[in-house]
Amino acid sequence: MVSKEILTKVQSLISTSHIFVASKSYCPYCKATLDTLKTLGAKANIVQLNQVDDGEEIQDALYEITGQRTVPNVFIDGKHIGGNSDLQALKSSGELQTLLKL
Repeated sequence: MVSKEILTKVQSLISTSHIFVASKSYCPYCKATLDTLKTLGAKANIVQLNQVDDGEEIQDALYEITGQRTVPNVFIDGKHIGGNSDLQALKSSGELQTLLKL
């Protein structure tokens, strides 16, 4: 069970960020997601879960909120997008650029 404090912290990160990405620095899918966003000129609020003390708890909270355990875990304007394959599919369809307001 995730603490109320961590759940509140994660919900705040999601709701106050235009783009929020929960990532891990060694993950190739996370790197692909971050590279895609950077290429499009999008600025994301990124939390590298393996580099923060409460990373495991944040990942547990994200799982509680979204049902997704894996990273990257991407949100745009508070809406859960999913992982890298979801982001790349949105990019291919042109929808990502619309969501990013680019």
